[in-house]
Amino acid sequence: MGRGKIEIKRIENSTNRQVTFSKRRNGIIKKAREISVLCDAEVSVVIFSSAGKLYEFCSPKTTLSKILEKYQTNSGKKLWDAKHESLNAEIDRIKKENDNMQMELRHLKGEDLNSLHPKELIPIEEALQNGLTNLRDKQMEYWRALKRNGKMLEEENKLLAFRLHQHDVALSGSMRDLELGYHPNERGFPPQMPMAFRVQPNHPNLQDGGK
Repeated sequence: MGRGKIEIKRIENSTNRQVTFSKRRNGIIKKAREISVLCDAEVSVVIFSSAGKLYEFCSPKTTLSKILEKYQTNSGKKLWDAKHESLNAEIDRIKKENDNMQMELRHLKGEDLNSLHPKELIPIEEALQNGLTNLRDKQMEYWRALKRNGKMLEEENKLLAFRLHQHDVALSGSMRDLELGYHPNERGFPPQMPMAFRVQPNHPNLQDGGK
């Protein structure tokens, strides 16, 4: 017995609806892949779930953009408004500029030069010369800065050496004073020498035998 005919209407049960969506989505993408391989057809399928999730398939030999452009040309229906066309043109312009910059970079590296005309090599040579000049100027500026820093360090070393020398001289003087028995008093002044008294030999009390 064959299966009963299924009424095509929205499935109310969310679980059954999700299961049916997954099965039929996989079936549609499978059929699209089969017809693309078997018949060498250009096929593209775009599916959005009820939650907004994207599922897509496109033949390996083409892209979705190319298929949409071909559809627009063959059907006569305009898919893009002026704003989208302007954005598309801007994207193409940026891609072209990027390709040109990549090519110029390869030329500056010395790559892919055989295809260039001799006149086209002149601006490349000028650009390399300017870059070399700027590089040398930057190197000279760097060395001058190093030289200035070296002089500053040399002056600082001289000043430090002078201060260390002064400290050593002061320390040596203090050590010499200590070796000579030099001891300052409590007020920081050097000690006073003892007073010498001279005894006169003709003093009456000190004459021979008190005579």
